Amino acid sequence: MTFSANPSPSGGDICCFSRGSCMFKFLSAGKTDVGLRRSNNEDSYLVTPEAGLYAVADGMGGADSGEVASDIFVKTAGEIFAHPSELSEDEVNARVRDVFSRANERMIEYIAKHSLPLGMGCTAELLTFAGDRYLIGHVGDSRTYLLRNGELRQMTKDHSLVQQQVDNGYISAADARNHSMKNVVLRALGTTPELSLDLIRGRLLSNDLFLLCSDGLTDMVDDAGIRDILATGDSLPVKVTNLIESAKKAGGRDNVTALLCQAF
Repeated sequence: MTFSANPSPSGGDICCFSRGSCMFKFLSAGKTDVGLRRSNNEDSYLVTPEAGLYAVADGMGGADSGEVASDIFVKTAGEIFAHPSELSEDEVNARVRDVFSRANERMIEYIAKHSLPLGMGCTAELLTFAGDRYLIGHVGDSRTYLLRNGELRQMTKDHSLVQQQVDNGYISAADARNHSMKNVVLRALGTTPELSLDLIRGRLLSNDLFLLCSDGLTDMVDDAGIRDILATGDSLPVKVTNLIESAKKAGGRDNVTALLCQAF
């Protein structure tokens, strides 16, 4: 089961959102697909442009556990940002941290209450804004990208064993794409009471296009392929569909979720 709040499958609605001294309009679209090899979808996503909030979570743990974990994350994010208000960047930063901390606690409580074995959890991406600044919360190997002036930049770094080996110079980035252990995640929500969160902040510009996605996309489609799709003149819903279909054409080994948010 997947969960999305106020999804915009048509992508035709432009929502105004203001927080702080600067106002932007946002166009967004999100979609998730079970893929070609899995029987259930453990991904969840959240699209709430009226609150300036976007999230993707990729569950793990098998059976229903992964679905529960990703659902807990997006629902917690929607709850904490349910009432948009005039907040400073530091206050928004604190809310982002609260989302990850509270969702992590809820997953651990759920595991204990239902006597589940270790392994339930999720990776997660969260995007929000404060004035003319963007804030990205990141844990795991889901990713957030930014397309700006035709250049695609991966904003997050995978918390994975293979990425650690790349950072240490043991293997190349090219080797990492097909490594047998590339799905071993070193950080995830629900796995430990102490959660280490990456928070990425920067200045938002008009026409910035953000992509939040699960590794079901990035394992199948390389950055060049993603950029080619995002750089077209297609609408956001068409771009989302093309990203997912590209992952499926490449094998569709996992659930795949893509969420786009563009500022104006």
